[in-house]
Parts: sequence; C-alpha cells; structure tokens
Amino acid sequence: MSAVSEKVEVLIIGSGPAGYTAAIYTARAGLKPVLYQGIQPGGQLTITTEVENYPGYPEGVQGPEMMVDFEKQATRMGADIRYGIATKVDFSKQPYQVQIDEENWIETNAIIICTGASAKWLGIPSEERLNGMGVSACAVCDGFFFKGKEVAIVGAGDTAAEEAIYLSKLCTTVHMIVRRDAMRASKVMQERVLATPNIKIYWNSETDEILGENKTEGVRIKNNITGEKTTIAISGFFVAIGHQPNSDIFKGWLDMDEAGYIKTMAGTSKTNIAGVFAAGDVQDKIYRQAVTAAGSGCMAALDAERYLSGLEN
Repeated sequence: MSAVSEKVEVLIIGSGPAGYTAAIYTARAGLKPVLYQGIQPGGQLTITTEVENYPGYPEGVQGPEMMVDFEKQATRMGADIRYGIATKVDFSKQPYQVQIDEENWIETNAIIICTGASAKWLGIPSEERLNGMGVSACAVCDGFFFKGKEVAIVGAGDTAAEEAIYLSKLCTTVHMIVRRDAMRASKVMQERVLATPNIKIYWNSETDEILGENKTEGVRIKNNITGEKTTIAISGFFVAIGHQPNSDIFKGWLDMDEAGYIKTMAGTSKTNIAGVFAAGDVQDKIYRQAVTAAGSGCMAALDAERYLSGLEN
C-alpha cells in the first residue's frame, strides 16, 4: 500500500451520465462523494451534437450542454467534482486505494467506476473533422437526423448489422461497407441484413475518405481486390467497428469479459470485489445509451450506500 494523501467516503471514477448520477445520489445521501472526471469530462456525450431521446428535454439538447447540466446538479447536491485521471488502483484490502494523475493516492471504502467506453474509429482525418457533422458512432443516437436520406455504415459484426437494420427503417438506402468477403455477425443477423432490400453491401471494401467540408456529403470507398474507388453520395456516415471499455487499470482486480467490460452481478452494480461498483458503458456493451447509463449510476449509488451502511453497523 502507498502513502495516502486523502481519505474519502465514496470515490467516483469517471463522469458522464453514470458518474454524475451516482454523484447526485450519493451526495443526497450525505456520503460526500468525490468525483474525478477522467480524460474526457462528461464522457462521449461531449462529442455528440443534439440529443433528442433523453427524457426531460422536450426540445432536445446539445450533448455538451446536457453534461454541464448534470455536473451543475451534482455540484449543487454537494458532490466534490475534480479534474483528474485515475492511473492505478490497489484493491488488495479495505480501505481501497486509487492513484490520481500518477501522484496522489486516495483511500476509500466504496468506489463507483464510471469510466465508460470509447468508440473505435477508422483513424482517417476526414472522420475526425466531420465528427458531429454527419459522422457518428451511434446509429440509435443519431439515426433519426437522417430520416429519408442515404447513409453509409462501416462494420461487419453484430453491432454493425443491428445498426444497419435500424437505419434501414429510417433511411432510403443504407450503404454497408464490409472489409472482407464475409461478415463477422451471427448467422441470424447476417440473414436479416441480406433480407433487407434497402441495405446495399459493398464487400471487400474500405473507407478511403469521407467527403464534405462543413457537413458529410459523400464517401469514397476502395475495393481491396481490384483497387477500384467508388464515390457514394450520403448525408450520414456511421462507424460501427466496436467500442473499447476504459477498464485497463482495473485488469487483474476485477472480473471482465473477453472484450474488457467489467462484469457485474445480475440486477446490481456489484463487481467481484465488495465495495467496488461499476456503472455505465464500462460494464454495458448492449444498450450504451445516456439514459441507461444514468440509471445504472443510480443503482451504483444505492448499492454503495447500502454497502457502507452495512460496514457501519
């Protein structure tokens, strides 16, 4: 164990809907939570434009603005919100220790992990430049904005197949870009994609460039076998090549699945270590919505409160 610079009652690692909701609930319970915002304060919603599917915002809201609202509410309830990144943990015994910014060690009996997951991107400059201007990593979040338009989606797994089918119900044509001559998706999902008439698949193809200046206007794809390049006019471009949970510092301590998502006990936020809870996208690879993240943040706060009450009795 390392030298401790501070002791807190509840430590929340990560912000976003899960972290801020956990902070609101634990603060209202008088647990004086300390929340470190992590490398991306506010989480993935800070790189999202308009959010229309979160309850309570009838006119919609910009993602960054929504996260400012969450933070303000958590602060008003008494949560201590801080800049900083958790860089190491020691869960060997109570109280647990978490290192912040490779310097200070915090000691606590209850930890709520809300470090989220990061979308995997193609890594081309136009993708980054047009992010939020027609380029998205979440069809369920942003597909509605392209109703009646043509879009493209890149990916070949179950997520890509599900999102292509979702988009096909909103858009006139979904151009699906698949790198190989086969999909990785489950057989049933492949069959559904192939049976959807307005999904057009481009096999053995990769994205060469996303076209447009201030908005997405097209995509140029390259056939991996022939080298031929094709330009397709589109209004939206969706990347569905997976997400990476931000869980590396917890490896070796917490049970995870093969992709690195933290495992929680069914119907709870509890991990395999008592007093350590996980909420939001770091433990949810299925729904990945702001509202479900917020709900799981509430669960984690209530689980932590009950756990600490048990410690005190």
